[in-house]
Amino acid sequence: MKREATTVTNTDILLKNQVIIQDIKRANDEFYADNNRNRKYFIETYGCQMNEHDSEKLAGMLLQMGYEISPFRDDADLIIFNTCCVRENAELKVFGNLGHMKSLKRKRPELILAVCGCMMQQPHIVDEIKAKYSHVDLVFGTHNVHNFPALLNSVLNKRENLLVEVWDTEGDIIEGINVERRYQTRAFVNIMFGCNNFCTYCIVPYTRGRERSRTVESIVNEVKSLVADGTKEVTLLGQNVNSYGKTLDTPVDFADFIREINKIEGLERIRFMTSHPKDISKKLIDVMAECDKVCDQLHLPIQSGSNAVLKAMNRKYTVESYLETIRYAKEKLPNLGISTDLIIGFPGETEQDIDDTIELIKAVDYVTAFTFIYSVRQGTPAAEFDNQIPEDVKHKRFERVLKVLNAGVWQKMQGYVGEVMEVLVDDVSSKDESILTGRSSQHITVSFPGDSSLIGQIVNVKITRPKPFSLCGELVK
Repeated sequence: MKREATTVTNTDILLKNQVIIQDIKRANDEFYADNNRNRKYFIETYGCQMNEHDSEKLAGMLLQMGYEISPFRDDADLIIFNTCCVRENAELKVFGNLGHMKSLKRKRPELILAVCGCMMQQPHIVDEIKAKYSHVDLVFGTHNVHNFPALLNSVLNKRENLLVEVWDTEGDIIEGINVERRYQTRAFVNIMFGCNNFCTYCIVPYTRGRERSRTVESIVNEVKSLVADGTKEVTLLGQNVNSYGKTLDTPVDFADFIREINKIEGLERIRFMTSHPKDISKKLIDVMAECDKVCDQLHLPIQSGSNAVLKAMNRKYTVESYLETIRYAKEKLPNLGISTDLIIGFPGETEQDIDDTIELIKAVDYVTAFTFIYSVRQGTPAAEFDNQIPEDVKHKRFERVLKVLNAGVWQKMQGYVGEVMEVLVDDVSSKDESILTGRSSQHITVSFPGDSSLIGQIVNVKITRPKPFSLCGELVK
């Protein structure tokens, strides 16, 4: 759907939504009176934290409508798949789940099945759903999540067999949407949307649109509201947070913005992701060291340890500049936990490129890395490269890199034994109610024996035992 940037105010949109939400709630109240149960929803989310936060917005609107969350997909009256198109594996899972839904839809024709997110921004995906998955009721994209109440209302009133609304331009940023947070004490906060980098392997700029920043005032107000509701830690989200503020009428530097967030009373922790290595500044690292609430965590995706591969990816930095940033960050923040993203099997990659990537992994000393096998994304420049790597070669290289990476992370985890870490307690372990879990400043999962009354508090935990990607400890009173 071709769409110009909207001039409708947030107030107009929210008022329209509230009318529709109340109409649906009345219908759901009637359903409860007749059936002695609430209608239930289930959301399955794929991909990044941006998608997770979109799902929180959908959940917030559904709760206002009188829906109740279902822990089981097949027990729900409304199922939403919030999709990701960054990796082929995520897309295959979505299509597999849509296939599974056919039999459930036959048994329960009143079930509403919706698909949204980044995959839906690609016309060929929508065409495939129309052709092969006629049991789907609703398809919408990343730019019109705020329009979900109107879309659901149309489906509930059976105005179309399949309702598709995908905007190919991003329009305005809509503030004030009700959000159902996944955690009581931690919250994701979008500070910007979209991406201008156009890495040759990445579909995100085409599905999330160009960069748009929220105002400092709107973000500060949201964080203050979260803190008032009990949030202790916020993660500031953007595809490239280092570009935050460039599109505002009065441009704002991201490092200066962090200082403003650090001033908010009652907030105890600040994280942000993702930083792009070509844009991260020494000023930002200085501010991280200066601001007491900023966590000792830096997610800085390298993607490859080869300059030739980085150039082919259009990443616009070198291995040398990346390592200089890491060196400076470690100097300023001695307790820093560094994580990264790696792509193995990019077109044209050689065995020497893998050797160089392994050397970089050893040099940086990551606490974790998200490692992926390159998959062709239709519509990206890399999909047209003629030097694609055979699948069996990709997998062999992937296993080789993973072996070195896992050994390095294990050594890193062992090095924390005996240290005392500040841990924000999230929850009780699903396997043992006497065990609490939380996150350290470095964003490492830490488990320890304790009482559930500690949930939401930041406590000191002495690390006693490492696990491959997490730590165990005991409470220091």
